Amino acid sequence: MRFIHKPVWITMTQHAHHRPSLKHIGRALGSMPSTNSLTHVSHSAVLSAFDRFAASVTRWAGSPLVFSGALAMVLTWAISGPLFGFSETWQLVINTGTTIVTFLMVFLIQQSQNKDSVAIHLKLNELLAAHREASNRMIGIESMCEQDLRELAAFYAQLAERAKTAGARKEAHSIDEEGMPVAPQGAVNSGSTSGGAGR
Repeated sequence: MRFIHKPVWITMTQHAHHRPSLKHIGRALGSMPSTNSLTHVSHSAVLSAFDRFAASVTRWAGSPLVFSGALAMVLTWAISGPLFGFSETWQLVINTGTTIVTFLMVFLIQQSQNKDSVAIHLKLNELLAAHREASNRMIGIESMCEQDLRELAAFYAQLAERAKTAGARKEAHSIDEEGMPVAPQGAVNSGSTSGGAGR
């Protein structure tokens, strides 16, 4: 059986009578929405506020002004070492401060990276869906396991070798020529199906 990764929004389009109302979709209070699910369509005030806060902080933290301020603080701390006799308290100040800032920034940067990753996937999905010769089954493949992705990568490696032998002659190829990787029983999630045809 060939694994055909079919995004949930395509399934809903084909079966409109099963489409859930936005009023019944749960509000997301935590994670970013995936690129192949409508679970987190509803807007959450908490998530929106945190998103704006994280975006502002990450932009602010990457500015030259903040870097200059942080560098000045480190230099001031280092210069003040002889005044405090390089005591344990003097060392504890910088260790505690940097640990707290680093710990909090990890979550803010990760949130920004998650949002950027989702945005990039959605843009790629639009390109795949809009291109006539591209396979729609490539939409949402980020939810596949690493082994399946390696099998897909092997297919494109074969295309690269074929292009070397083809010379100046250009050919258009799609993953549909070889099919998607075989998925074990039960590995298909609720947002995928085991049948249907992609473009």
